[in-house]
Amino acid sequence: MVSRRFFIFSGIAAAGGLAIGYALMPLTTLGRARKIAGKDGATMVTAWVRIGTDNSVTVIVPHSEMGQGVHTSLPMMLAEELDADWSLVRMEQAPADKAFANAALAQGFLRGDKTIPSVLAGTADFSFRKIAEVINLQVTGGSTSVRFTGVEGMRRTGAAARAMLIKAAATSWGVPEAEVIAKQSKLSHASGKTATYGEMAAIAASFDAPADVPLKAKKDYTIVGKPIARFDIPPKVDGTAVYGLDLRLPNLSFAVVAASPVFGGTLKSVDAAPAKAMRGVKQVVKLADAVAVVADNTWRAKEALLALKPVWDDGPNATISSQSIFAAMDAALDAGKFKTDHSTGDADAVLKGAKKIIEATYCVPYLAHATMETVNCTAHFENDKLTVWGGFQDGLGARAAAAKFAGISIDDVSLHHTAMGGGFGRRGSTLNYLKHAIGVARQVQGPVQVVFTREEDMTQDNYRHASVSRMKAALDEKGKVTAWLHQFTEKFDPPEATMVNYDFANQASRYVKGLNPIPWGPWRSVDHTQMGFFIETFVDELAYAAGQDPFAFRRAHLGGAPRHKAVLELAAAMAGWETKPAQGRARGIAIRDAFGTIVAQVAEVSLNADGRVRVHQVWSAVDPGEVINPATFVAQIQGGAIYGLTAALYGEITIDKGRVVQRNFPDYEMVRMADAPQHEVRFIESGARTGGAGEPGTAPIAAAVGNALFALTGKRIRELPFKNFDLNTGNRRS
Repeated sequence: MVSRRFFIFSGIAAAGGLAIGYALMPLTTLGRARKIAGKDGATMVTAWVRIGTDNSVTVIVPHSEMGQGVHTSLPMMLAEELDADWSLVRMEQAPADKAFANAALAQGFLRGDKTIPSVLAGTADFSFRKIAEVINLQVTGGSTSVRFTGVEGMRRTGAAARAMLIKAAATSWGVPEAEVIAKQSKLSHASGKTATYGEMAAIAASFDAPADVPLKAKKDYTIVGKPIARFDIPPKVDGTAVYGLDLRLPNLSFAVVAASPVFGGTLKSVDAAPAKAMRGVKQVVKLADAVAVVADNTWRAKEALLALKPVWDDGPNATISSQSIFAAMDAALDAGKFKTDHSTGDADAVLKGAKKIIEATYCVPYLAHATMETVNCTAHFENDKLTVWGGFQDGLGARAAAAKFAGISIDDVSLHHTAMGGGFGRRGSTLNYLKHAIGVARQVQGPVQVVFTREEDMTQDNYRHASVSRMKAALDEKGKVTAWLHQFTEKFDPPEATMVNYDFANQASRYVKGLNPIPWGPWRSVDHTQMGFFIETFVDELAYAAGQDPFAFRRAHLGGAPRHKAVLELAAAMAGWETKPAQGRARGIAIRDAFGTIVAQVAEVSLNADGRVRVHQVWSAVDPGEVINPATFVAQIQGGAIYGLTAALYGEITIDKGRVVQRNFPDYEMVRMADAPQHEVRFIESGARTGGAGEPGTAPIAAAVGNALFALTGKRIRELPFKNFDLNTGNRRS
C-alpha cells in the first residue's frame, strides 16, 4: 500500500554521488528503474536529478529536443528549486523505458485545470504513474514539456532534493533544519559550517523526501526568467551533434524506400535486376506496400531505386482527388448530421429571429510537415532482438511501436535517441518510416539506415487535415454579437481549439467527421491552426459588418476575458494601431488562446506588382502565465509564426488520382530568410497557470495576415494558401 504522496528512490553511486527521482514509483517498476539507473546508483522517474561528488547536478529530461529549448528550460526549473549553481548543471535525455514513463504528462493531460484534494493526492499520483506506464507515455508535443513536466515534475524534484540535502547537513552538524541555508550548490550554517551538495549527497540519499515541499516565490528566482544559453546549441554549431542521418555504425548499410504512391496501395511486383546491376547495391527488399534498395551509401541506394519500375496495386483510393474530398465535405455539411462540439445558450433560436445575419465559408488544404531533416531510422536485428536509432518525439511510444511492428516483446527492443532536424508532430505517433526501417532490417544482415528522400517524405507524410468551415452570426443594432454558429469538418485535438473567449452569450459549434481519406498526423498547433484562421477571420468580418474597427470590436467583446483583453491591447499598442501605416501598407489583427498561452498578433502587409503579399512586420503580445527562458520563448513565438506564415502564404498538399502532387520544395514553398518579416515579441506574465511556447505563435498568424489584406484591398480571401489568389483582384489564379 502506498502511504505517502511521493517516493524518492536514491542510492549511493560508486563515487559516492546522489541520484534522486521525484515521483510516485509503483513498486512493480522499482527494480527495473534501479537496474537502468544502476550505474549512477539511483532510481529516477518523471523528473530526475543526479548530484555527483564533484558537485555537478545532472538533470535527466524525459522529453526530446527538436529546437524548442526544453533540454534547457526544464533543467532551469529544477535547478531553481534546488538552489543550484547553474554553472554546475548538466543535462541528459531520459532513456526510452517504462521506468521513465512521464507521469507528470499523464497528470497534466487528465487533470486539466482541476486541483486534486490533498487527501487524494497519493492515490491520484499512483494512478497517473500507472497510466503513463500502460500507455507508454513519454511524448514531446502539445506544448506540454514546461507546463506539465516542468510544473508538475521538475520543480517538485528540485525542491525535494534541496530538502533532503538540508536534512543531511542538519543531521551531520547537529543543528535544526531551519537554520541550514542552501544556495548556489552549497550548504551553510551560522556556526561557520559549510559543505557542497556533492559532499552531502551520500547522506541525503538515506532520507525519504517530504511529501509536499513549498516552492519558491517568483521574487526569489535566480535562474528562471533569465535568458539562459541553451545546452543543445554548441553541438549544433560545432558539428558534434549526431542526427539520425549522421549515425555511423560498423558494417552499416544504407537503404532508400519507395512506398505505394497511393495511400493504402500494395506492391504487386518489381524487377530487381536493374538495381542489382548498379555499383554498390547489396540487395533489393520487397515489403507489402513498398520496395527498398540497400547499398553501401545513401546516394547509390537512391539512384538504384530510381532505376526500378515497381508495379503497384493502387487499391480503392486511386480515384480520390482534392476536388472529390472537398465535395464530400460540402455534402456532409449540407446533410447536417453533426456531432456537438460545444454549446452555450440557444444560438439557433436567436439566429432565427435576428435581423442582421452574417455568413461565410472558409477552406484550408492538407499540409505536410516538411522537416529540414527528412524522416529516417537505423535498425538492426541480432539474436531475435531489435535495436533502433533515430530522432523521435516519443521515445517510449516509438519503442512500443517498434515491438509491435517487429512482432516481438518490448523488452527485446532497445531504442537510442539521436538529434532530430525538426519534428512539428511528424516524429511523434506517425511512424511509417520506423515500420519500413524494421521491415527492411529483417531482411538485411547488420544495421541498416533507412532514409526517406525529400520526395518520399513529402508524399508519404501524415498530413494536417483539410477542412471546411461554415460560420454564421447575428449582430444587434449596436454591433454586438448575439449568436454565433460554427459548423465544420473534422475534429482532432486539442478539444478546446474551437472555443472563443468573446462575450457571445449564444454560441454553438458542431462538426462532421471521417471525411479525410489520407493519413492524418498532428501538425504544429494541431486544430488551432485551422480554427485560428476560421474564427479570427470571421470575427474580422463581423467587425466590418458592424461598421467598427477590428481591434475595437474585439476589445468590446472581451469584457469577460481580462487576460485576453490585455494581450490584445498590448499587441495593438506595439503596432501603433491608432497610427496610419505607410502608403501601400495595411495592418490586421488576430488573437488566439492555445495550449494555455494567449497570443495576439498584428501583421503589416503590402502587395507586390504581381498581386502577391509581402509581410513586413509582425508584433506578438503573449501571456503564458510565466516565462521560464525568455530567449527561447521569443524564438518559439517567432518560429511558430514563420511556420504558420509559410502555411498561409504557400502551404498546400493536393491529391490527384489518390497521389500527392507536391514532391519537393520547388512546389511546396517555404518562407525564406529574405522574405521573413521583422517580428517583435513582448510578454505579459499574469501569474496564471503556465502555458506552452512551441505552438501558440502558429495559431493566429494566417488570420492576422488575411485581415490585413482585406484592410489593404477590400478583398476577403477565405481560402488558404494566399498564393492561389491575385490579391489585387481577389480572383483565384488559373
